[in-house]
Amino acid sequence: MSFIKRRYFMKYFIGLSGIVVSPFVSYSQNVDKSVSLGEVEIKAAKIINKVDGVIVFPTKEQKSSSTSGYDFLQKLFLPGIRVDDVANNVSVIDMRGGIQIRINGVVADKNAMLSLLPEKIVKVDLVDNPGVRYGDGLAYVIDIYTRRDDNGYNIGVDAMQAVTANNGNYNVYGKWNTGKSEISVNYGFGYSDSKGYRMEEKADYHLTDGSVYTIKREDFASRSRSLGHDVKLTYNFADSTNHVFQASLSGNFSKTPDNYNKKNITECNEEYVAVKNYSRNSESPVLDLYYFGKITSKQSFTANVVGTYIKTSGKDKYDERNLYEYGVKGKTGSVLGEAIYENRLKLLTLSAGLNFKYKHTDNKYIGDVSSVNVIDNSRLYGFAEIKGSIRDLRYSVGIGASYIDYKQQKYKYKDWLFCPKLFLAYNFTNEIQLSYNFMSNDRMSQIAMISDAVIRNNSMEWTKGSPVLRPSRDVHNTLKLSYNNSKVQTFIQGYYKVCHHPNMALYERTDDNKFIYTQRNQKEIDVLNVIGYVNWWVIPDKLSVSVNGGLFRCFNFGDNYIHCNTSYFVTGAIAAYMGKFSLYAYADNGFRFMEGETKGYSGGDISLKAAYSYKGWQFSATWQKPFIKRYKIFESELHNENLKKSSVLYSSDSANMVTLKVTWKFNAGRKYKSSSKNINLKDVETGILK
Repeated sequence: MSFIKRRYFMKYFIGLSGIVVSPFVSYSQNVDKSVSLGEVEIKAAKIINKVDGVIVFPTKEQKSSSTSGYDFLQKLFLPGIRVDDVANNVSVIDMRGGIQIRINGVVADKNAMLSLLPEKIVKVDLVDNPGVRYGDGLAYVIDIYTRRDDNGYNIGVDAMQAVTANNGNYNVYGKWNTGKSEISVNYGFGYSDSKGYRMEEKADYHLTDGSVYTIKREDFASRSRSLGHDVKLTYNFADSTNHVFQASLSGNFSKTPDNYNKKNITECNEEYVAVKNYSRNSESPVLDLYYFGKITSKQSFTANVVGTYIKTSGKDKYDERNLYEYGVKGKTGSVLGEAIYENRLKLLTLSAGLNFKYKHTDNKYIGDVSSVNVIDNSRLYGFAEIKGSIRDLRYSVGIGASYIDYKQQKYKYKDWLFCPKLFLAYNFTNEIQLSYNFMSNDRMSQIAMISDAVIRNNSMEWTKGSPVLRPSRDVHNTLKLSYNNSKVQTFIQGYYKVCHHPNMALYERTDDNKFIYTQRNQKEIDVLNVIGYVNWWVIPDKLSVSVNGGLFRCFNFGDNYIHCNTSYFVTGAIAAYMGKFSLYAYADNGFRFMEGETKGYSGGDISLKAAYSYKGWQFSATWQKPFIKRYKIFESELHNENLKKSSVLYSSDSANMVTLKVTWKFNAGRKYKSSSKNINLKDVETGILK
């Protein structure tokens, strides 16, 4: 392609504004056009700003040196996100919300990420301010766009085994394409058997008579085992860009058999041993039906319905002072549905839709906990959004409204909540952008916490459900200045969140000196987060250096307390690509926070990785937490007027861990641009109090 033609194509990508609710990207007349580059290799800016985040075009080296979706995301080093390629886990470092990963619009599970072919990735859509239709509790949405084969097949195996610990993950998959149809099968098996977890805890209980009762609990032996099976069958029919139908049936089966913690207990100069035993079983089939259709060349309709059934059972036993034993059997069924209409008008794009969820929860506790929790809750959510541009100013305006209804025996709640959104972005040049984002959303309580069950944790503490909890409102404000070119991508961002009447921890001391943890709607939680990010290609397409860091400030205004905390975080990564060899190093200092009356710390991470690729094979070795004997997973301090407690969890299995991974992939077929599923619903909440 000539230089002039390439500039012509890139003119439209610079203004990319990415409406996620449409699988066929089209934009306003002044800035955006729908353009397909086919097999063109993009050598211009690797990161392009859009209304609700950025679009990342990965390099050939990043794709060819990756074996799975997790491995690929790790090499991108997206700001604020930690990727553990060994544990197959993606998390948000600053804990300001959850993260959702999609492939071609479909919410991706572990099997989908492991079977992903990185060489077929076109781009990555990072949404760092999820809009009104994404739901609550999300800080990021990552959508990976790929091409699929018109006729052909794709099979592969992904095997990971830790050398220094007893855990592994094994996955096989296959996809077959013929004409407009695709059939895919995924199966995964994972297991873990750890004996290296140790909890150390000290608690000072301030009794009603004014005295202080101190208890120390220290693990001296433990065993944590789990195994799981995942299977998924999917059929996809894509009639060019006019119609898409997809049906998938999946099942998840997990078991946690007879785990235990043995503790040395010291209280009032008396020492004894206490043992905690617990086990869990879970199975969950899911049916997912999806349809997309074009009404006209500018109008489209999308619908998604998901039915989920979750069956769980568990047993807990703990003999601190007195034997305490209970079991739980739970069943939940849910139906989630969503419908979206989109119209790409001359000067703007309009999208509107409805989201509905109904869930029935029936959990029965037996033994020392005697409770039957039958909860019915539903949520109807409607939203509308417009996006457009006026010269160098881009905008997005949205409004959502949710009707929430839940009932549990005598406890009932119904209410409307409104969720507005505003986004403004001004491009000073093609490389420099200043943006502001405002959003308000509702936040529902966890189903488990609105139950009326009471669970005993130890000889002094209980956890109690709170049926009187009500939904709350979060207000987000984000100001961001970014600069992107072909070698350097950088930004500085200020984020401030106000949570009005959120669910906050409440510790109650009874007259007979029982210390009960529950939750209540209290005054307010505020969060200030300042982030700086730099990604520099020191040697283009060969050597990349990234740094990400900032400040995190928490403000907690309870009914009878005020707690504030300031912390700092920093992460760094280096990636080198040398033909068939690739090297990767990552480190962060963990994350510190304070929520309610608990000050917490999640452990940092250090990871070194080397990989070699040969045809369809890749061999890699990862060294995590090198030269560390005991890895601190988390630490917490409870600052309550009646209960002062510090807890630290260590793991020797996770420390100084070496993992080997072998991946084999084979595919054949002709390439074409695939239609994609773009609304996705999922339910994993059991409603069981823990």
